[in-house]
Amino acid sequence: MADHRAFRFDVQEHRAHSASHWRDKVRALESMAYSAVYLPDHFGDQLGPIAALMAAADATTTLRIGSLVFDNDYRHPVVLAKEAATLDLLSDGRLDLGIGAGWMVSDYEQAGIPFDSPGTRIERLEEAVAIIKKFFAGGEFSFQGKHYSINGIEGAPSPVQKPHPPLLLGGGGRKMLHLAAREADIVHVNYKLSEGQINPKLVQTGMADATDEKLGWIREAAGDRLESIELGFTVFFANVTDDRESIASAIAPSMRLEPRDVLEMPHFLIGTIEQIEEDLQARRERYGFSHVIVPGEVAEQLAPVVERLAGK
Repeated sequence: MADHRAFRFDVQEHRAHSASHWRDKVRALESMAYSAVYLPDHFGDQLGPIAALMAAADATTTLRIGSLVFDNDYRHPVVLAKEAATLDLLSDGRLDLGIGAGWMVSDYEQAGIPFDSPGTRIERLEEAVAIIKKFFAGGEFSFQGKHYSINGIEGAPSPVQKPHPPLLLGGGGRKMLHLAAREADIVHVNYKLSEGQINPKLVQTGMADATDEKLGWIREAAGDRLESIELGFTVFFANVTDDRESIASAIAPSMRLEPRDVLEMPHFLIGTIEQIEEDLQARRERYGFSHVIVPGEVAEQLAPVVERLAGK
């Protein structure tokens, strides 16, 4: 990898039980030096991301807002581009736009949305990314593809960030990571999501050696633009403890892993503040990861790590 980027820490949230609760949450994140709040895009027990992200921006002054990630199959790309441009405009240029091909089978089944093959969904996403970028460029444009036909749409409003809000794409398979490496400003390495649900087989695709392979796919597709890409990952389990071995040993069997695999997996952070700090630095050295998204429920526990590493 090229010279390492400075660390940036963001938080993935899901829900709030009132407007004041949501405002308090995001203001607390801002006060702890997290740089952004992200919301996923599922049909379960979570806030609707567009309205919640706008409310988060209104409640704060510097905190960025982001989607992790909008499912391309739930919104036509022209509709999403207009909403995203509006979010960027009304937040004074604080949007990170994450978009994905969709993966959670239960969402599709519950909503009655056809769940096409991974290849078709990624192919559709690739066209959507092209349309969204054209929309952000402003002016009237058309697009003819296999999945979308756009005829003389005007790209308005214009986003504040130029040429467009940072685009976040990610995944765990070669085809998706190739697309991300070619098109995104922020590339996130994830589990391979072809299982369509969270289970031990999916979690095993996040092991350290598998992550090395994913970085290889990114490098082969990014070419000269690799140095301009911010690489990152999401932490799905974190525990601040002075007995990391016991925690790893307790959870490893459920995922059919060895305790060592649990401690080495990038998507897990277990240990003292000092051990977690060392693990993050080691992962940046090995993979180039500088953008770290942590679960909202551990944001306060991990605040000392953020204080030590953010911007360094």
